[in-house]
Amino acid sequence: MLYILARAMDVVARPSMLIFICCIAGLVLTLRRKHSGRWFLISGIGGLAAFAILPLSTWMLRPLEQRFPPPQVTHVDGLVVLGGAISLPRSVDRDTPQLNGMAGRMTTFAMLARRYPKARVLFTGGSGDPFDQSHNEAAYARVLFDGLGLRDVRYESRSRNTHENAVYGAQMMRPKAGETWLLVTSAADLPRAVGSFRGAGWPVLGYPADYHTLRGSSGFFPGMISGLGEADWAAHEWIGLVVYCLRGWTPSLFPGPQA
Repeated sequence: MLYILARAMDVVARPSMLIFICCIAGLVLTLRRKHSGRWFLISGIGGLAAFAILPLSTWMLRPLEQRFPPPQVTHVDGLVVLGGAISLPRSVDRDTPQLNGMAGRMTTFAMLARRYPKARVLFTGGSGDPFDQSHNEAAYARVLFDGLGLRDVRYESRSRNTHENAVYGAQMMRPKAGETWLLVTSAADLPRAVGSFRGAGWPVLGYPADYHTLRGSSGFFPGMISGLGEADWAAHEWIGLVVYCLRGWTPSLFPGPQA
């Protein structure tokens, strides 16, 4: 029940949902001739205009993506890639792996697995759908990586969130002190992910992939739809950092390269 409540709160806290609620509330109140309705409408329409004109999503995502530069290592004992890049509904519907906008973490992981052929490798990802645990990302990741010729990958399929990725992954791989493990995931996801693994007693090095922002200046008029989508993701990460720290799942509020 707590997990379902957390997922519901995550949806409600998204900028796109808050704007939608403002617009609907404003419309209803205006039709009922309530003076407050216009302020809800102004807030909702103003929010849409702001995301259509200003690079707000870039401003929200860039600090997350810039937190972890690619680590410089010569020896790697193991690689871990987090789930989240596989669209379960479309994969189930088509009965074949279907990747979403976070696919970069999968391709980066595959390249690293080729670069470090002696490293132990793990994919960790189940299903984040609280109402459907009968399908999981690990099953489709296996089909994908088998097709790419990566035969020695281990798969963890129980985890529903990043905290469980770390806990169940550590139970499966049993990393030893002094080993060098790279954690591969989307750059914006790395602060919370690395913090979760540290909290589980697994001192990984974050390896960023799947960037969505530019390091240079951000142009105006980024597009309302894409801007809102990336803002929702950024809000999910920032809120997740606070929640994970309060629950004791990460050792600090904004984990960085240095533990």
